Amino acid sequence: MKKLFPVLTVFLFTIFSQLLSAQGEQVSWSTSVEKISDAEYELVMKASIVENWHLYTTDIPEGGPIPTSFTFEGEGEDFKLEGEIVESEAHTEYDNIFEMELSFFDREAVFRQKITLLNPELSAIQGLVEYQACDDKSCIFSDADLAFSLDGGKAEVKQLEVDDKSAQLSEKLKLDLKNAELLLESDQRHDQNAGLLSIFAIGFLGGLIALLTPCVFPMIPLTVSFFTKHSGNRKKGVTNAVLYGAFIVLIYVLLSLPFHFLDSIDPEILNTISTNVWLNVAFFVIFVFFAFSFFGYYELTLPSSWGNKMDSASGAGGVIGIFFMALTLAIVSFSCTGPILGSLLVGSLTAEGGAMQLTAGITGFGFALALPFALFALFPNWLNSLPRSGGWMTTVKVVLGFLELALAFKFLSNADLVQHWGIFKREIFLGIWVVIFALMALYLFGKIRFPHDGPLKKLGFLRISTAILSAAFVVYLVSGIFGNNLKLLSGFPPPAFYSVKQQESDCPLGLNCFKDFDEGLEYARANNKPILLDFTGWACVNCRKMEENVWSVPKVYEQLRDNYVLISLYVDDRKELPEDKQFNFQMESGRVKKIRTIGEKWATFQAINFQTASQPYYIIMTPEMELLGAPQQYSDTDTYYNWLKSGAESVQ
Repeated sequence: MKKLFPVLTVFLFTIFSQLLSAQGEQVSWSTSVEKISDAEYELVMKASIVENWHLYTTDIPEGGPIPTSFTFEGEGEDFKLEGEIVESEAHTEYDNIFEMELSFFDREAVFRQKITLLNPELSAIQGLVEYQACDDKSCIFSDADLAFSLDGGKAEVKQLEVDDKSAQLSEKLKLDLKNAELLLESDQRHDQNAGLLSIFAIGFLGGLIALLTPCVFPMIPLTVSFFTKHSGNRKKGVTNAVLYGAFIVLIYVLLSLPFHFLDSIDPEILNTISTNVWLNVAFFVIFVFFAFSFFGYYELTLPSSWGNKMDSASGAGGVIGIFFMALTLAIVSFSCTGPILGSLLVGSLTAEGGAMQLTAGITGFGFALALPFALFALFPNWLNSLPRSGGWMTTVKVVLGFLELALAFKFLSNADLVQHWGIFKREIFLGIWVVIFALMALYLFGKIRFPHDGPLKKLGFLRISTAILSAAFVVYLVSGIFGNNLKLLSGFPPPAFYSVKQQESDCPLGLNCFKDFDEGLEYARANNKPILLDFTGWACVNCRKMEENVWSVPKVYEQLRDNYVLISLYVDDRKELPEDKQFNFQMESGRVKKIRTIGEKWATFQAINFQTASQPYYIIMTPEMELLGAPQQYSDTDTYYNWLKSGAESVQ
């Protein structure tokens, strides 16, 4: 199989299609009424949704997130509902956390409910909408009062009264926080530039690996010698070599530019790679092709005519000729660079800043490829220190082939999660990786050979070291099959809940926790320990991600278990409070909200004390209400661990 251009086309198209990708209320509501006849009306509820957030529909399967729901005062007495609520068109995708198809709205949603009047004197209707909205970092669980005017007048929400009991219960929700100024600090500490630098570094690492392959490495001394010997003088040779390197970077950067000119992109497309079953299966097939090309069973190349044309154009001389020389290198080295670049970018890009991340990653990759040409032109004596081309480069390609094969099964695992086939449970997936890396260790020890391997006379130190490292990784993977958290592989194996053996627990990870603030506070005072206040939700996707991917890391788990009293307050808990605990709460806006469920109580508690309504949301504080640090939300392991550690040390 000499050419696999169709595979390349599919690969580039699928990668690039996936890389396209506030304060205030995330969802705002407006109402209107359409008169059908003297006794028939249609109530219209319109939701305006902030960009990158989505609102769930009214029909969500049991066990999923909170559906949008409407209640209307006077139903059955003053009017009756005709049929079900009719919704505008929604998006439907599979959710890995809830393991079900979920429907949601972006930007805007319209709900319509037909009614028939039973009371001809009725001129207005009061209603309430309860809903959940999420972005890729957090969720909110909220409600809003609705008012409908049937006589053409202004619709005004009827305010509830705050009696003495409500005033007393409302006052109990308010905390006398110390160090409250910490709430004004950024709770995310998220630096987009730092994120782009990380992607650049990943791309740079991939470029360094590509340099060691037989497609690129032999070109370094040949190209540098060409510039230094055929440019007339050393200064011009150095200039041309540096220009050659700059053009290499430019060529790779140009691949990402079209995506910066697309004005309107559906944010959810950036998540398709983890939710679309056929795309993940396609990636599995493509990466298996890449792997076996690295194993030497066939050559994966672009059409030879492309390289010939670019090579001919490079003879034009001057700046134009140097540009086409760089383009020739990019084309002829594709069989080695394409799979590496594709693997790194697909594995590292997130739903944030897709086009910028693509540019950062590709720039890092191109920069790593270009750097040796400039450096060796500046310091030609360094060429003597380069190792000779030889069989070691074939070994590098085969090792890359095993890594590509492992990554391929990651995509197949994604498809399995999406379709819920139940084939690649966590233990099965890890077992496949055990086989792959065990075979890699055997290859490095010389027990397995591939088509383009030459005679192996002796094992070098680096090869033996890599073989031992691979064998140790196999042991590490085996430990994961038997319950180890595998923090080094966070996000790669299927999540802990997708396991052959599942465990039920009232608290995350079996930790000791409280679901009532007053009970947890009393325990913290009795044991003189700081509090981790966890605002969460039963239907909060990112809350589960934090618990599974961050809390489960041993050093974080130990902090939670040993140094804190965990109080988890579920703001979407629909269980009703006892009658004597229900009350009306007046918000700062003047709106009076009826607190009748556990979730409404804790959502209000979060809003009035911490001025936020998103989850996950974490506070560390002493039992005396002294904040020990700025709030945290969806975070990486190291940031979260350092935050917990700093808080615990400050009270010792």
